[in-house]
Amino acid sequence: MDILPLIAGNWKMNGLAASVAELDVIIRSPPEPRVELLICPPATLVPFFAVRAKTSRVHIGGQDCHPEPSGAHTGDIAAEMLKDAGASYVIVGHSERRADHGETDALVRRKAEAAHRAGLIAVVCVGETEAERQAGKATDVVGNQIQGSIPGGATAANLVVAYEPVWAIGTGMTPTTKDIEQIHGFIRQELSRKLKGEGAAVRILYGGSLKPANAAEILAIPDVNGGLIGGASLKAGDFLAIAAAAPK
Repeated sequence: MDILPLIAGNWKMNGLAASVAELDVIIRSPPEPRVELLICPPATLVPFFAVRAKTSRVHIGGQDCHPEPSGAHTGDIAAEMLKDAGASYVIVGHSERRADHGETDALVRRKAEAAHRAGLIAVVCVGETEAERQAGKATDVVGNQIQGSIPGGATAANLVVAYEPVWAIGTGMTPTTKDIEQIHGFIRQELSRKLKGEGAAVRILYGGSLKPANAAEILAIPDVNGGLIGGASLKAGDFLAIAAAAPK
């Protein structure tokens, strides 16, 4: 099946107003044929970046959202607020949210449902820790996360799944290509089981120390439909080099 690759940058808690210079480089670069680009800056920059990218081929997204559309939730941001600010995507269930804030699969599913309610595409993150992989539980963990975190009514049009082995995020370590192919194939099977025909077309991104040096090899693996990039997305040159490595 022909699936448009998505190269997504998760800026995490990085970026000030001056960071628009990196976005401008991405916007001005010659478009890569058949590659979709997404930048998810901190919430403070979403409206600013959305205006800047409005007439470009770069999408802007949020890094998290609250399940409710409004209410007494100090410090949180609703999916509707992100949509109103110009976002078209939102990341939910990132391993750092699951670890730092104790987010459960059930909560992640509610956030994905909120994204869909607001008209956003949910990027649902899944992935195992090093201890879970060493214990031979990687597929059990990821399978449970898929079944528990993804709304049953999700479609290929409003859902992206990002596989991030927790032990590879920001460490410089990456699984072997065989490991990545195996887990992405497993995710495809689980998506098809949960979402029937829609599961075959949902984009599955790889994240975890994805960089220009290894992008071509990883992005060529079957069922790897793009990447969710952390540190390398903060530099326009590195981000664009990864996008250029995506299969055409």
